Amino acid sequence: MFDNKSILITGGTGSFGRQCVKTILNRYKPKRLIVFSRDEYKQYEMQQGEFDHKAMRFFLGDIRDEDRLIQAMQGVDYVFHAAALKQVPAAEYNPMEFIKTNINGTENVIKAAMGNEVTKVIFISTDKAVSPANLYGATKLVAEKLCVAANNMAGGHRTRFAVVRYGNVAGSRGSVIPLFRKLIAEDAKELPITDVHMTRYWLTIRQGVEFVLKCLERMQGGEVFVPKIPSVRITDLAEAMAPGTRIKVIGIRPGEKLHEVLCPADGSHLTLEFNDHFVIKPTINFVVKVNYQTNSLGEKGAPVKPGFEYNSGNNPQFLTVDQLREMNQTL
Repeated sequence: MFDNKSILITGGTGSFGRQCVKTILNRYKPKRLIVFSRDEYKQYEMQQGEFDHKAMRFFLGDIRDEDRLIQAMQGVDYVFHAAALKQVPAAEYNPMEFIKTNINGTENVIKAAMGNEVTKVIFISTDKAVSPANLYGATKLVAEKLCVAANNMAGGHRTRFAVVRYGNVAGSRGSVIPLFRKLIAEDAKELPITDVHMTRYWLTIRQGVEFVLKCLERMQGGEVFVPKIPSVRITDLAEAMAPGTRIKVIGIRPGEKLHEVLCPADGSHLTLEFNDHFVIKPTINFVVKVNYQTNSLGEKGAPVKPGFEYNSGNNPQFLTVDQLREMNQTL
């Protein structure tokens, strides 16, 4: 799919971007693979190491800058939009900065993509966008809505937009694993847990990238794709990383949830179940009618039962302590 194509990744120096670049270079022969980010040092690091490839291009820029995005997307076929401000507490203290990047920046990506007749754009979202309890989640929800509605605003443009929404990425910046590893290395006698009943969706960055790449093939425009992924109990994660170590309950932080939701019950009438994923149909009607029950790969889905909710607490699949221990060894 990516042979002789030009691909741009916003936030391309982050966890998703680096793994996405690695996967595409190993599997395909792209014409150009553009990393767009504002971190010049991370770009320098990528250029010096395993990403030294003739197809690679590095654009320094911020998604807040529409003109720079327009320039960077010239001749681009596919865009992966992963750039965002993500730290939940920072969002509460700096709301306008998160709005400028996560919302206004996404609008700029949409405009630049349509202006350059990009074929497909896929936006990387988060479970925190569902019934958001914090500003970060709220900005990602708005960004999702912008990307879905962009399909209706495209008019004569060929550009189509879709969203991928998934849970916590094991070992990524901001996840609990680096914190636990740091405390374990310091011979901490206990690990902090917000609540002993807390659960989270869990996947590796490789699994996340594979799902996004597949959804780019599946998409018709307007979908929110949700992978079927396992949950973890935070207490099991602590036991997997430091067997026998005491835990200290510190309480749920502001804006934090006990369980995360990927498919909300109040959207069950829009939710379709496929073999390994769900699709949430748009809430609005598009001028061009789309049959979302059969995707571009010919995979068929079926409506879920009324009131269905895909919740990390009621997920039928949980990782065991042994499975978590094995996964952590690969990170």
